[in-house]
This record gives sequence, structure tokens and C-alpha cells, in this order.
Amino acid sequence: MRKTDTGQTDIHPSEITPAEVYFSRRALMAGALGLAAAQAGGLRPASATPPASGLLPFTFDRRDSVAEAPNTFEDISTYNNYYEFGTDKSDPAKYAGGLRTRPWNVTIGGAAEITGTVPLEDILKPHPLQERIYRFRCVEAWSMVVPWVGFPLGDLLRRFKPTANAKYVEFKTLYDPAQMPGQKVPVLSWPYVEGLRMDEAMHPLTLLVVGLYGKVLPNQNGAPLRLIVPWKYGFKSIKAIVGIRFTETQPATTWAGAAPNEYGFYANVNPAVDHPRWSQATERRLGGGLFAPRIPTLPFNGYGPQVAALYRGMDLRKYF
Repeated sequence: MRKTDTGQTDIHPSEITPAEVYFSRRALMAGALGLAAAQAGGLRPASATPPASGLLPFTFDRRDSVAEAPNTFEDISTYNNYYEFGTDKSDPAKYAGGLRTRPWNVTIGGAAEITGTVPLEDILKPHPLQERIYRFRCVEAWSMVVPWVGFPLGDLLRRFKPTANAKYVEFKTLYDPAQMPGQKVPVLSWPYVEGLRMDEAMHPLTLLVVGLYGKVLPNQNGAPLRLIVPWKYGFKSIKAIVGIRFTETQPATTWAGAAPNEYGFYANVNPAVDHPRWSQATERRLGGGLFAPRIPTLPFNGYGPQVAALYRGMDLRKYF
């Protein structure tokens, strides 16, 4: 355990998580050292593109990671909102295992100089992976701390050379009712669509995620490619991405369309704006049981110093 210059505890997840939940520290160090050596020589390791399963080579980014103990892998992988596999929190872990995540393609469209269909391997290949420990909050007043593995979304978007007309980015989830049985039921308008303003999408905290706890992302957590926007509620962090489109106008997103009085486009964590059916002023950390103590919800989920300037001058009660 160490102290940072700000006095916060600086802890790597392998130092605070039980060995039976995390993977071998020796395997982690080997992967990280191999990646660092390849980068030092100006080369990308052959394993920079994640395999369909197993460990991932990555470096740990302490700068953007919170100094909190992550939830266990079991917590993170068995309590999920993923209506494509059912509306119960346990349904994704039960039913997502059969989703085929290889081969996988992502279609790039809209206001960009480079568009078309790109294989997942080509999307990932140029980007060294990093682990960041982020707070993750759902609107149902629970939260968790997750060691995600991925890379900044902006690094990918710049490759497609968005034009001056690109004011927003729209993301789309796979639509395949045969593999995603929840899509056979019209609880939402399928496929799932989410979006960000361009400055939000390009912010260095916004990640494209391919892993969790140093391993390839489980299907129930959004494999093979999902978004993480840590200062927003979890429904903004779309899973199983197959489409990215640059638009001039604000995308029509799934939850904002389904319940516009409850789920706004911006979805910034704001303890001063309650959900119509519950307070957002406090939260419980997942894994603490029914009697877990409530803790104050932080504006922007604690990332205010990094992102509040994005919304300067906006009425965040109106643009919720």
C-alpha cells in the first residue's frame, strides 16, 4: 500500500482482491512486461489483439483509477442490466454464454472521411490496452467499482477522421434474437442505441472496453466490445457494439425514447436530480448485502474535476 501525492491510497487490484478471484500475479506481470518491452522497441506485441478467452496484456493506469477496492468478479459478472438476455439482473449470466463474439465486425458510418465495415481485430490492433479502476453507477441506486481493461474511445474515433459536421456519436448493439432471446420481447425498441456528444466521446476518461479483471470481457458484461463512460449512469455504457455513426444531430437513444421523463440523453450522475421513482442522493455498494450502508452519491460519480467543464452553462436539471 502506498500514498499518492494527494494523500490517497494507491492500490493495485491484485493487492486487495482475493487470489481466487483475480488471476495469477505472475501471469499479469509477464503480460504487462511483454507489452512494455514491445512498446519500448516501437513494436506492438502479437497478442495486442485480445483472444476470445483468457488473459490480456495490459498496463495499469493509476492516473485515472480510483483508490477503492474493486468489487469481486462474481459481483460484477452476475448482477447485470442487459435486457437482450432478460430483465432480471441474473439473466445475462445465465443466458449470454452462447453469444458468438468471433468473428465480429463494427460498421462505421456518418460524417467521417473513413467509413465501412471493420473487423474487431483491426479496431483493436493499434491500441495497447490499459486497466483502469472506475466507479460504475446504475440508476437503481447501487454502485460498484470495476477494473476495466480497454483503451480511450477517442483514440479509435480519430482514425476515422470525423468531419466538422460530426457533433455526436451514435452506437448500436447487435440485433440477433436467435442469440439474444430478450430481443424477442418488445420491452425496448431493438436494437439498443446510445449516443454521446463528440466532446464526451473524445474525453480521455471514456473507454472502449474489451476486458474485466485482466481477462477477456465476459459475454454478460458486453463482450466483445462495450463502452464505459464513468461519470454517467450505466445505461449509457452500451454493450456488444456493432455500429458507430457520426451525426450532426442528437441521436434518438433507446432509454430516452422509452421513458423520457426518467432517462435523459445526458444521464450524468447528479445526486440533486432524483429519478421519479427513487432518490439518487445516496447509493449502496454492490456486494454489501441488503443492509449495506448508504453512502452519498457524488456529482458526476466523483469525476467532476475532470468532466464538469464539459457542461458549463447548461441547466443539468433540464438536460438530465
